[in-house]
Amino acid sequence: MSLAGKTLLITGASRGIGLAIAKRAAGDGANIAILAKTETPNPKLPGTIYTAAEEIEAAGGHALPLPVDIRDDGRVAEAAKRVAEHFGGIDILVNNASAISLSGTSETPMKRFDLMFGVNVRGTFVCTQACLPHLKASAQAGRNPHVLMLSPPLTHAYVCEPVDGVQ
Repeated sequence: MSLAGKTLLITGASRGIGLAIAKRAAGDGANIAILAKTETPNPKLPGTIYTAAEEIEAAGGHALPLPVDIRDDGRVAEAAKRVAEHFGGIDILVNNASAISLSGTSETPMKRFDLMFGVNVRGTFVCTQACLPHLKASAQAGRNPHVLMLSPPLTHAYVCEPVDGVQ
């Protein structure tokens, strides 16, 4: 199936799996909206929404980089509206943004837990809710819309470790 002419809104697409999905779709000639917080380079994690946009354009797609923290429902709603106006709709939402902790229960600070819950659960819900009217319009136009959900691998995510005497 070709993604030519389809519009994808991809969260966390400034690097990693999100960017790889975006570049693959761009190879078909898709429109890609990049929602991520990364506007300035990080020495530990290369890639920004702007460098991702350049890579998407070079791969044959059309890019719209939007700096958005997906936990902010107002900003996400604005972004979904802007994407739909810019590209004429939204056909596919890729909920890729995530936060992870490689520590066990007793070592995970609540601030980190709140970040993971905010991004992985709330952010995914917020993005899906904001895109839903546009995805419904895509369905009515016969464009076969989709929502793709990704998550950190369970073997590396926050886990509850066994405690002696506690079940």
